[in-house]
Amino acid sequence: MTSTSMSKAGRKKPDEKRPRLLAPYRSYLHLYDEKIKSGQIVAGTHIKQGIQRFLDDFDNPELRIDLSESDKRIRFIENECKLYEAPFSGRPFRLELFQKAIIESIYAIKKWNPEANFGKGGWVRKYQDVLILIARKNGKTPLVAAISLSEFMCGEMGTKILYGSNDFEQADLAFSATDAMREESPSMAKRTRRNQKGIFFGNPKHRKTKGKYSYQNKGSIRKISANGKNKEGRNIKVGVVDEVHEMEDDHLIMPIQQALSTQDEPLYFEITTEGFTEDGYLDHRLADAQKVLDGELDRPDWAIWWYSQDSEEEVWQDEKSWQKSNPGIGVIKKWSYLRKQVEEAKSNPSQRAFVLAKDFNIKQNSSAAWLDEATIANTETFDPEMLRGQYYIGGLDFAETTDLCSARALFEDQQTKKKYTLQMYFIPEAKADAILDDDSQLNPERKNYREWEKQGLVVICPGAEVDAELVAGWFVDLYEHYGMMPYKIGYDNWHSKDFQEIIAENFGKEVLERIGMDFMSLSGPMRSLESDLGRNVLVYNNNEIDRWCLSNTGYKTNNIGLIMPVKKYGTSKNRIDGTLSDIICYATFNRYRSLYRDAQKMR
Repeated sequence: MTSTSMSKAGRKKPDEKRPRLLAPYRSYLHLYDEKIKSGQIVAGTHIKQGIQRFLDDFDNPELRIDLSESDKRIRFIENECKLYEAPFSGRPFRLELFQKAIIESIYAIKKWNPEANFGKGGWVRKYQDVLILIARKNGKTPLVAAISLSEFMCGEMGTKILYGSNDFEQADLAFSATDAMREESPSMAKRTRRNQKGIFFGNPKHRKTKGKYSYQNKGSIRKISANGKNKEGRNIKVGVVDEVHEMEDDHLIMPIQQALSTQDEPLYFEITTEGFTEDGYLDHRLADAQKVLDGELDRPDWAIWWYSQDSEEEVWQDEKSWQKSNPGIGVIKKWSYLRKQVEEAKSNPSQRAFVLAKDFNIKQNSSAAWLDEATIANTETFDPEMLRGQYYIGGLDFAETTDLCSARALFEDQQTKKKYTLQMYFIPEAKADAILDDDSQLNPERKNYREWEKQGLVVICPGAEVDAELVAGWFVDLYEHYGMMPYKIGYDNWHSKDFQEIIAENFGKEVLERIGMDFMSLSGPMRSLESDLGRNVLVYNNNEIDRWCLSNTGYKTNNIGLIMPVKKYGTSKNRIDGTLSDIICYATFNRYRSLYRDAQKMR
C-alpha cells in the first residue's frame, strides 16, 4: 500500500477482518454479569441495566473491543499501587471484580473517531464520562485515584489531571490518595515529584534525563475547589469531581468539562454518594441517568455505575440486599460495621436519614421530621418555686419581627440529673392581631397569640417588633421573683445587641455566650436534646408552644453526619423558635457542664 492510500485509509473507519475481542480470556464484565445472574453477587436494578449496556457493546459491529487496554491498567494498579490507609496500609491494591469491571468498561470499548489524530481518524474510548455512585467506604476514592495515576503513568506525554470538589479539603482526598500511591511505588517515586502546586514528572536528581518520565513531560496532577478562583482556561485530559451530591449547580463542573474538550480521549469522573441537597446538581444527573438506563435518552459516551438499593424496605428486611449499594461489602467494608449502623438507625431518626443516604444511596428529604409524637409527649409539670435560688443556663432565639422570640432557662437537678425548663415567648402586637385578618401573611400559622397571652405563655410587644428590653426583663424577673441566677446565657447573635447590653448591665458581660448557628455548634446539642426527650429526662412544664415548636422541627444533615434544625418540610408557618432556644441552652450547657454543676453545689 502506498503512503497515499494509507493516508486515505486513515481518514475513514477501517473495514478490517479481524477478531474484535483482542485478548485470550473472557471479559470481567461478562464474568460480573454471570455472577449476578447466578446469585453469587446481589446487584440492584441500576447496575443490571448499566452492565447490559456494556455487554450490548460487545455485540455491536460498529465498536471494537480491546481488552489489552483495560488489562494494562489493571496490571499497573495491582503491581505498582499500594493502599495507604489502615487497616490496608502498605498492601498491594488487589482489585475486586466490580472494580475490574469498571476499569474494563472505560478502557476496553472503542469507537471510531474520524477527528482523532489530527483528522487522520482512530479508535478511541467510547466511554469518556463516568459516573460512579456508590455507598461510602467502598473504595471509590482510592479506585479513581489509582485509575488516574495509571493514566498519568501509562498514558501519553503531557497528560494533565485535575481533581475538583466543593472545597480544597474534599478535593485533597483524591489528590492525597494519588500522591500516597505514587510515594509507595519506588519506580514512580523516582520518576515524579510533588510540590505545593501538584504532582509532576521529573526527578530533581536527574534534571538532564530526557523522555516521558523526565522534566520533558509537562503532565501534572492538581486540585481545585468550587470556591476557588481560576477555574477557566485549563487544558486537561482527566477530570475528577468528588462528592457532587453537595453541589447546587454545575459552576465547578462546566469549567472542568470544557477543559477536556481538546482531547481525543478525555476522561471525566463524577464520584459520589447520595446526599441531602434538594434539587441539586446530582438530582438532575440521576434523572438523566435513569432515562439513559431506561433507553429514553441517548448518551452513548456516559458510563453509569449506579450502586443503590431498589427500596428502603429491603434495607431493614434483608441484609443480603446491602451488597446492591455496597459492592465491596465483606472485603473493603465490614458487615459488622454496617449492621451496627443499621441497628442505630432503627431508633434514631437523624441517624436513619444519614445511613440511608450514605450507606445505601437512598435520597433523603433535607428537612424531614425530627421527633415523633411519643418522644415529644411529656405532660409532667412542676412549680417554679422548686427551683428557687438556683443557677440556670439561659438560651435565647431572638427575632424582631415575624418569628417568635423564645427565651429559656434550663435547670439541672443535682441528684437525679433531670432537667427542667422555664420559658417565655415574645411576639409583636401586629402579628398577634393578624389572625383577625384572613388575608394577612403575618400569621400564616393561624395561632391565637392573645389566648396564649392569657395563659401566661406569650408576652405581646407593642408595635411591629419584639422589644429587647422586655426579653431581657424576663431574665431579670427570674432573679427578682425567684432568686434564680444565670450562670451563662447562650444567644444566636441575631438582632440581639440591645439584649446583650441589658443582660451585661444586670448580670455582667461574662454571662453571655455566643452560639453559632451551624452544624458544628448545633449537632451535638440537638442529639442530646433528642435523647433527653426520649428518656423523659427533660421536663418543659407541658408548655403548649414548646410542644408545637418541637413537632414543627425538621433537620438537615451534612456530608459527615452532623445535623442542625430546620423547619419541617421547609414550611414557613412551622415555627421552631422554642426548639432553637432549647438547643442553644443545651449547647451552652455542654460547654460549661462541670463548672455549672460546681456552681449549683455551692448554691
